[in-house]
Amino acid sequence: MESAIKNLNRRQFLAALGTNAAATLLWRGSSAKAAARSSRPNFVFVFADDLGWGDLGCYGNRQIKTPNLDELARKGTLFTQFYVNGSVCSPSRTAFMTGHFPARHSVHGHFATHKQNEARAMPDWLDPKASTVTKLLRDVGYVTGHFGKWHLGSGQGAPIPGAYGIDEHATRTSSGPQLTGTSDPYFRAKSTAQIVERTIEFIEKNRKRPFYVNAWTLVPHATLHPTDEQMEPYQRYGPQGVPYKGAKQIYYASVSDMDRQIGRLIKRIDELGLAENTVIAFSSDNGPEDFDIRNAVHSGIGDTGPFRGRKRSIYEGGIRMPFIVRWTSHTPAGKVDDKSIIAGVDWLPTVCSLASVKLPAGLNPDGEDMSQAILGKPQARSKPLMWQWRFRIFGDMVHRSPMLAVRDGKWKLLMNPDRSRVELYDIVSDPTELDNVADQNPAIVRKLSERLLRWHKSLPAGPVDDVAGSNAYPWPTSK
Repeated sequence: MESAIKNLNRRQFLAALGTNAAATLLWRGSSAKAAARSSRPNFVFVFADDLGWGDLGCYGNRQIKTPNLDELARKGTLFTQFYVNGSVCSPSRTAFMTGHFPARHSVHGHFATHKQNEARAMPDWLDPKASTVTKLLRDVGYVTGHFGKWHLGSGQGAPIPGAYGIDEHATRTSSGPQLTGTSDPYFRAKSTAQIVERTIEFIEKNRKRPFYVNAWTLVPHATLHPTDEQMEPYQRYGPQGVPYKGAKQIYYASVSDMDRQIGRLIKRIDELGLAENTVIAFSSDNGPEDFDIRNAVHSGIGDTGPFRGRKRSIYEGGIRMPFIVRWTSHTPAGKVDDKSIIAGVDWLPTVCSLASVKLPAGLNPDGEDMSQAILGKPQARSKPLMWQWRFRIFGDMVHRSPMLAVRDGKWKLLMNPDRSRVELYDIVSDPTELDNVADQNPAIVRKLSERLLRWHKSLPAGPVDDVAGSNAYPWPTSK
């Protein structure tokens, strides 16, 4: 009997068992698949725009009120060594979506007009053929959404976000369906409320199946124009005796409203009973804007904490960002992980690991699976992190970094492609990047510089600003 059964195909085997037994086996098989689907966690990725490492109370800020993100940290895990892979938004977003260093996709700066993109040897949008975290999850049964900023390509001919594996979307700096109310002078000030509302609607509609959704805010990116109501808690930071608003009033109000709206989102997730099966992650795309930029002259005072560098710089303040993860009953509550070095390129492989999704053979991510760190076990990375910035850096001289950087273990090396400005820092003991120890560690410099320059040579060629990588000052000279 046993040998006879082995020779039957699946259909013959079920027929031999009879209708009831066959139905039972089929039910068990479909139930097992359904159970596998339902056990996969949901993902909600909240991504701020131009928020500094030190802009949240849980990261040390004592002036800006961010009670909801502080509470998220108390109920989840806060990471102190999290990096984005670009010092402006489009490269940073490319890394999260693809798991690749953005330069591999020729994304060197922000996507702008087609003419500006061409001048910087950039495409006009991220290639829709690229594997993205949203495509990979949708392929295994997730429903996917994206609400808020896009900035992965727009203008004539640009694909809509749906081309990247996203089922529902309403975005800005994009093609396709847009956020509404853009003619309102307070649109940006109110935009986080709209983004959160659309995200909540998406979650409510899809709560009985696994979902992945990006909620990418427009603030605190300039130009900021908060309402009087939003600024009311910060009246004491206004200048006295003149009819102007203070930069702190404007910036702090924008961050606090973002925090308040994120609190609404988290509260609704909990009310729906989804906390134990939903990974909530929060970060920012790059460091805060400098007041040297015209649209931020009234508000460019975001806080980088102890770090030098701001937006565009590849010193720590431009690329080291807040990262908070809450997954109730999975991530340790109230934990601060200051050991794990995690980056935006790790998002795709980590999410896929948590969702039991196998990566395509040809993807070759620059990031790695850091899920053990998410689950509470500090994790050493096996791959170094690399950055490049080919363009001008605005603001004070102290923020003007070299063009290239690599982080490997405790060491961070910065240099220009011509080997000028070699700077080596022990980031663990010198996070402010003030004590250049390159001369004392020639072997470390040699090893890291060879790897960094080899990586740089592998990148797509493109123009470089005349002042890129320079921190020269116009010293007074005699005639």
